[in-house]
Amino acid sequence: MADEQQTQANGAADNQQPASQFNIQRVYVKDVSFEAPNTPAIFRKEWKPELNVDMNVSNTKLDENIYEVVLTLTVKNTVEGETAFLCEVAQAGIFSVPENMPEDGLAHTLAAFCPSILFPYAREAISGLVSKGTFPQLNLAPINFDAVFAQHVQQQQQAAQEQPKADA
Repeated sequence: MADEQQTQANGAADNQQPASQFNIQRVYVKDVSFEAPNTPAIFRKEWKPELNVDMNVSNTKLDENIYEVVLTLTVKNTVEGETAFLCEVAQAGIFSVPENMPEDGLAHTLAAFCPSILFPYAREAISGLVSKGTFPQLNLAPINFDAVFAQHVQQQQQAAQEQPKADA
């Protein structure tokens, strides 16, 4: 009797549509650039670098519930005002997201969750390029994309609140 109930329960579960869920379909390098315009002279300078890291996240809807997310990291290192190297990596991924995801959940997924998946790949690519340029090893610090997203949302809310005051 218990076996029959278990079989019926399994059969009922098999007839249901599988639940839509988050999936990583592909992770790839979309664009890469490395320049060391002042070599070899830069190697003779005292190595006191000034590092500047810029980040951008964008997304494109490819199909129903399928998005491409691109995390672009640009790293510029200068020594005594001269560019030692400029490295840019656009690390991309194709992600499927659950159907009927609320708009705020989708925004968070595309702007914070997906970039946090892509970041280790981009960081590794940058580290490898810098190393191949024979510069000292560069390991970028982790980024809290949830905090960056929360700050962005807060700035948008403040701008929206200030807009009506400016129009008045």
